Amino acid sequence: MDNQHVVQALQHLLGTTYDKTTKSTVTELTGRTRVVGPNDITTREFDLQRVHVRVGAQGRIEAITFG
Repeated sequence: MDNQHVVQALQHLLGTTYDKTTKSTVTELTGRTRVVGPNDITTREFDLQRVHVRVGAQGRIEAITFG
């Protein structure tokens, strides 16, 4: 699944509240095992297979990015 398909598969998560099940949901829907949520520690290496779940101040998912 390329990144464009990942964004399409996760579109329904935008605007929802990030919780402890979000990372497992992303992995289940996309097959990607490298999922980074808010406050997760990650390396600075550039990896287009890594999915970043960007969350706003109110805890709602605002974007899905890669790298």
